[in-house]
Amino acid sequence: MDKKIGFLNFGHWQPIPGSQVRTGRDALVQTVELAEAAEEIGVDGAYVRVHHFARQLASPFPLLAAMAARTSRIELGTGVIDMRYENPLYMAEEAAAADLLSDGRLQLGVSRGSPETALRGSEAFGYVPGPDSSDADLARQKTALFLAAISGQPIVDADPKTTGGRAAQLPILPQSPGLAERIWWGSGTRATAEWTAQQGMNLMSSTLLVEDTGVPFDELQAEQIARFREAWRQAGWEREPRVSVSRSVLPIVSDLDRQYFGGDPGQDQVGVLEGVRARFGKSYVGEPDQLAEDLAKDAAVREADSLLITVPNMLGVEYNARLLQNIVEHVAPAIGWVHPDRRTV
Repeated sequence: MDKKIGFLNFGHWQPIPGSQVRTGRDALVQTVELAEAAEEIGVDGAYVRVHHFARQLASPFPLLAAMAARTSRIELGTGVIDMRYENPLYMAEEAAAADLLSDGRLQLGVSRGSPETALRGSEAFGYVPGPDSSDADLARQKTALFLAAISGQPIVDADPKTTGGRAAQLPILPQSPGLAERIWWGSGTRATAEWTAQQGMNLMSSTLLVEDTGVPFDELQAEQIARFREAWRQAGWEREPRVSVSRSVLPIVSDLDRQYFGGDPGQDQVGVLEGVRARFGKSYVGEPDQLAEDLAKDAAVREADSLLITVPNMLGVEYNARLLQNIVEHVAPAIGWVHPDRRTV
């Protein structure tokens, strides 16, 4: 499979000096515009992060539908939707509708979500884990129902008055064929990667793993990917799964780039997140030739079929389109990416 490159937009907006994204409308409109620009450049995917109670993108499906209406080729996805906040049956209807409008281009990343500013935010939405359940349990239960719904399984009994007294069961409608094979789980550990494979979902791994074994981040992530693929093989699924990793990649090609990002990119970081020791991946910052060499050595980038580039969206569409153009031209070929116009079928 050809290596794919996408961008991941967190959708930050703030009315502060230097920000090109000052309002929620700016964040939404510019995300659509960046998807258009990325498609013209040859980028394969446009992904959005979903956060609640924050100045970031929060409601993905209207945005994905708008992106679909303005593009024709590029994959459209999320990285990730926090399932604790979702009504899985309503989400199944929205996802199917957006996928049909995009002609089957959705790639939906879902998960338990990341640490957030809200205290028990999903409970404010009306979703409270049971007495013996955790937030992770709640997210997995909702994901199971969502997967059943988009797969066309019967969800409710029909009213006998509408069926002439015959027993019948009804699925969620509309259905979008193939959507169930384009669901990804955002995994932060090796164990959850194995669980992801057992559920038949693709693997979405980010720049953070909620564990640390002392090895470099890319090697730990590569091990996570290997465990996922072995668990997938053991589960006996017939199709080939997909795997994505995220990286911050910032080529320095102008004085403006140097002004924004010319400092030392640093190394992996180890810290404590929600009481658990975690390892964070480094940012890739520098001259394009050096970035190409460094990314080619990244063990997890080599193992994944998709690389999602996190973009500094508050710098605006023009800046980020130029950043993606520089990555496509000078960096991406080193990791096996080929422009869509030159790919063999």
